[in-house]
Amino acid sequence: MSRMEEVELTNMCMICDGKGNVLVQNKKNHPTWHGWNFPGGHVEKGEYVTPSVIREMKEETGLTITNPKLCGIKEFHKMKDGKRYIVFLYVANQFSGELNSSPEGDVFWYPLSELAQSDKLIDGFEEMIPVFTKDEINEVFYDRRGDEVDTVFC
Repeated sequence: MSRMEEVELTNMCMICDGKGNVLVQNKKNHPTWHGWNFPGGHVEKGEYVTPSVIREMKEETGLTITNPKLCGIKEFHKMKDGKRYIVFLYVANQFSGELNSSPEGDVFWYPLSELAQSDKLIDGFEEMIPVFTKDEINEVFYDRRGDEVDTVFC
């Protein structure tokens, strides 16, 4: 039995402004994933994970984050091909630069306390918020059993 499997690595970062707001992206150019979430993207082949989130934040927001902290992961197996999909979740509160939107979507500050109640969130994003905000939760994954799917927090 092989211990190797195909994995797609991605990242996402909650950038905090120190005033209770977080940077939100209105994803608009993805064929099936539209709405609000935190900026992020793929870890390129041969790229290390933390430098990938710094690069993605610069590309998608115009901000250079420093000292991002890994706060957890989200993972699931894609239904179509069974490939494992892992999202490394980061929090950053140190940044410089000028905020700019990108082709990925418009970025703007929004109160963290109101985010989970928004009806504009991308599907599945609301259940990721506790991983970013609660020290006792560091992973969310989907346990699929036949037609049933349970969201599990660890």
